[in-house]
Amino acid sequence: MVSVSQRLFRTKPAQQIVAEGGHGEGGELRRTMTLWQLTLFSVGATLGTGIFVILGQAVPKAGPAVVASFVLAAITALFSALSYAELAGTIPVSGSSYSYAYATLGELVAWVCGWCLMLEYAVSVAAVAVGWGEYLNHFLRDLFGWQLPDAITHSPGDQGGVINLTAILIVLLATWLLLRGASESATANAVFVLIKVAVLAFFCVVAFTAFESGNLTPFAPLGIAGITAAASQVFFSYIGFDAASTAGEEAKNPKRDLPLAIIFSLVIVTVIYVLVALAAVGAMPWQEFDPESTEASLALIADQATGSTWAGVIISFGAVIAIASVVLTVLYGQTRILFAMSRDGLIPKIFEKVDPRRQVPIANTLIVAAFVSVLAGFIPLGQLAEATSIGTLFAFAIVNVGVLVLRYTQPDLPRSFRTPFFPVTPILGVIFCILVMMGLAGVTWLAFGIWMVVGLLAYFLYGFRHSRLNRSVR
Repeated sequence: MVSVSQRLFRTKPAQQIVAEGGHGEGGELRRTMTLWQLTLFSVGATLGTGIFVILGQAVPKAGPAVVASFVLAAITALFSALSYAELAGTIPVSGSSYSYAYATLGELVAWVCGWCLMLEYAVSVAAVAVGWGEYLNHFLRDLFGWQLPDAITHSPGDQGGVINLTAILIVLLATWLLLRGASESATANAVFVLIKVAVLAFFCVVAFTAFESGNLTPFAPLGIAGITAAASQVFFSYIGFDAASTAGEEAKNPKRDLPLAIIFSLVIVTVIYVLVALAAVGAMPWQEFDPESTEASLALIADQATGSTWAGVIISFGAVIAIASVVLTVLYGQTRILFAMSRDGLIPKIFEKVDPRRQVPIANTLIVAAFVSVLAGFIPLGQLAEATSIGTLFAFAIVNVGVLVLRYTQPDLPRSFRTPFFPVTPILGVIFCILVMMGLAGVTWLAFGIWMVVGLLAYFLYGFRHSRLNRSVR
């Protein structure tokens, strides 16, 4: 007789998870994604509004040393990225950190991880979609001198809003692309990513024409404390590098490509962030960055450098494309994680049903899109969106612990990538995640606690009783 506690923390063998990957009772996914597409999926999920918004908020904290803050944040993210790379190559399935937790820490921890990912993906994509209308208006105002009315670009009760139709529109556009197939979505994302990288490269070229070395002295006017404070803030612009891991069952060569895609994407994003930050603080004195008006900071610098508004129009266009790419990739990740959870029986079967012709989970995608559209169109998210950060960091910490556990419990398991400097790297990954989490606001912890209570109720009312892993031991 197996006790309740044993059932709660029973692990699912990694070999079994891999064997089930790509198919289930609801149908099979199709392996179409290359290393290039996987890398751009992670870049697309990561390189979004962060660099357009967070830079303007971080510069007043660190001064020109914000460049060092981006590097420090990248090193912090790298510890978790290396752990993701090892587990993605070892357990290449759609569930990402949810599946990794199932193989190493047991069903209850896996559920909690999956529940955190629901918070991260659903609320963050809704928040990003809400911001899309604001950037679209900025672009239209700069280009044509007019903008959409507040009634359709803001949520009810927010600056005269009635329904945020622009937020719903971008969610529906991303949904339409996802329903066409994984390969088609990856192609569209690749185009989006190349456009926004080109726009940021354009910004760097323009800003470097106005570069003044005197703007970089003193380099760290607010000291080490300022650098670390800014690093904690810009860390969240690195969230998303794990997106490729949700495509484990649609990658052509997952054991080789997933680890490479995760690491390549982090390197690419870091290089872009450092160059943009250096160009920005070199072109405009750090004292002139206004933390209260950050949305157009890059556009403002570009306008000042050229002495006209045409450069700012291009930057605003890049922001619009950046958000569209994030919505697409994050929605994709959400549906694939739910697919994996449904295959394990922890959520209803409808989420694992795959269309036999297009080989995508259509019902799953439509349900997620409807839920996100309601959030984005009718609810002013405000600081609730910040709660996504704590869910992400919790998932990162679990992945780092998972690497430690799997190395010691199954040392002979085939691994296409091994985290270097083991066990120091995953231990530092856990420590850094905890340190950043501890710096989050009390209201964020409260929202996270409420979400966890709801999640545990859902698990014990449904998941625990329907778990396929535990059916044989009841």
